[in-house]
Amino acid sequence: MKDRTRFRRYDGGDPLAAPVDLADALDAIGEDVMAGYSPEAAMREFLRRGSPDQQGLDDLARRVAERRRELLDRHDLDGTLREIRELLDSAVLEERKQLARDAFMDDDDRSLREMTLENLPADTAAAVSELASYDWASDEARRTYEEIKDLLGRELLEQRFQGMKQALEGATDEDRQAIQDMLGDLNQLLEKRQQGEDTQADFEEFMAKHGQYFPEDPKDLDELLDAMAQRAAAAQRMLNSMSPEQRQQLMELSQQAFGSPALDEALGRLDANLQSLRPGEDWEGGEQMRGEEGLGLGDGTGVFQDLAELDRLSDQLSQMRPGSRTSDLDLDAMARQLGPEAAVDARTLQKLEQALRDGGTLRRGSDGQLKLTPKAMRQLGKALLKDVAQRISGRAGTRDTRTAGAAGERSGATREWEFGDTEPWDLPRSLLNGMQRRAADGAGMTGGAGPMLTVDDVEVQETEARTQACVALLVDTSFSMAMDGRWVPMKRTALALHTLIRSRFRGDALELIAFGRHAETMDIEQLTGLDARWDKGTNLHHGLLLANRHFRKHPGAQPVLLVVTDGEPTAHLEADGEVFFDYPPHPRTVSLAVKELDNARRLGAQTTFFRLGEDPGLARFIDQMAARVDGRTVAPELDDLGAAVVGSYLGSRRAGRPGGAAGGPSYGDWFGGRGFWVGE
Repeated sequence: MKDRTRFRRYDGGDPLAAPVDLADALDAIGEDVMAGYSPEAAMREFLRRGSPDQQGLDDLARRVAERRRELLDRHDLDGTLREIRELLDSAVLEERKQLARDAFMDDDDRSLREMTLENLPADTAAAVSELASYDWASDEARRTYEEIKDLLGRELLEQRFQGMKQALEGATDEDRQAIQDMLGDLNQLLEKRQQGEDTQADFEEFMAKHGQYFPEDPKDLDELLDAMAQRAAAAQRMLNSMSPEQRQQLMELSQQAFGSPALDEALGRLDANLQSLRPGEDWEGGEQMRGEEGLGLGDGTGVFQDLAELDRLSDQLSQMRPGSRTSDLDLDAMARQLGPEAAVDARTLQKLEQALRDGGTLRRGSDGQLKLTPKAMRQLGKALLKDVAQRISGRAGTRDTRTAGAAGERSGATREWEFGDTEPWDLPRSLLNGMQRRAADGAGMTGGAGPMLTVDDVEVQETEARTQACVALLVDTSFSMAMDGRWVPMKRTALALHTLIRSRFRGDALELIAFGRHAETMDIEQLTGLDARWDKGTNLHHGLLLANRHFRKHPGAQPVLLVVTDGEPTAHLEADGEVFFDYPPHPRTVSLAVKELDNARRLGAQTTFFRLGEDPGLARFIDQMAARVDGRTVAPELDDLGAAVVGSYLGSRRAGRPGGAAGGPSYGDWFGGRGFWVGE
């Protein structure tokens, strides 16, 4: 059996379009997560806002609202009544002309006709009804009057069957009877559905007989019902939107459609069946049309269908229903109402959400909530670290370079390779050694025996020994940090430092310690997702206790203590584990904090305090604490907090190396001239 290949229309968007870029999305989501949003809420917020290069759901919703307002401001609902009035006036005028020209007409007859025309009601529907039995003297006037009945019939059918107004223009009596037959068969089919007696064969028989009236080519009765119910509901909403006088006139005129009430009766029966079978459609709503462009019944129904479609799009874009996804967006409707560019924007948002959910950025936790994956945390950390690198180097846009080798910084010297060496090869020296050896053996550059390079030719780059660091980052999580806008910069700082140590200094031991009313160690995911805390208390004592415990676990490492705070200690841990709080700071609270800071010094910790805020009392206290342990005080701007903390860590590591200068290198040495690598 030969293989068969089936082709179908491509519906996956632009096949040459670039894949969605998650970088902006991840940055925005990460910022919101650190500000206290859940990852799910942060993702939805990004999809709503979009980015500078991508329209979001709110932008599309605004365009939907503008399109809806445009339709309401452009149109009014007098179109059909206005057209009928014009036809009626034209028929009456032609009749008057004929009466004036006809010299053979009996004067009494002429006078009776003129009196009838003179006393026609001002109401259009009543005037049309009054002339239903009038014996027209003018053939032109009679044809114009009959056109009113034909127009009414075609408009009423156009309300339920799109395209029928044009299809029945100039229709014969046989055409009108075929329509009556189709309506009768359709109502019978719908009534069989209500009784649960219809079959697919019934539907196919109906379509074989009347399919020319349904260009949508429905495949079953449900598809036919959906299409017809939506249009009929739009027609009902249009009727509801009219003034009571307009509704009354149209109801009276509809009896004149095609010259008999049969069409109106069949359509009323059809509407009742559709409402019964599709009660979920909006059959009650209405709109206030504010424009001047008159709408006929058929065109007006189309406008009200557009309004209903815009309402559905607005609901989809709001994403307010439980379980809503961007995949719910109707791209075809988006293209119809706003153009193909809007559909492309909506499809991109769908791909972004799918990529975020399925591409390793978000995962469902054991509690059922979405969380940032470790992969996403690494990507976010790298982005933050690059920002820190640019700030520290002072050269935004400087090209990142690698520092190869695991043993430490290059010293500039080389030596012969020995078994077990992990230092990088010095390729120029190694190749030169091989060439010199071959030249001494008389092999030349290309000929002769012997390999181009042997183990004895290899030289490696010497590097300085590198000590292991034991780092404790203490971050203040008291209520003032959140109240004064320092919450997110604190988290960004912790994530940048965590990323640096995990990617560049994997041998270092980092402990993240949050201290508010009490202190606790946290992993980076927990700290990054931490909601703002509003309990009063800055328990530096408890934080230092945990930091010193961390230092004691790593006796061979260089302790590095980094403290980020915006307040003096106002709480401490009692011997029984209870928290004591007092403001202003109690002398015992300060004494216990100082005692633990002295313990950190005895453990060899290199200490840096990062003071946030301009309070003079806090500045004096922090300066005294730092001076007591030969530490440093840094008072960075919030935007520079990450650069200050990371730079201090790097300086502390440098100071702890053999041969290193006290105080370490400048920040520019690490991120610029010394070639700091921010990872891939």
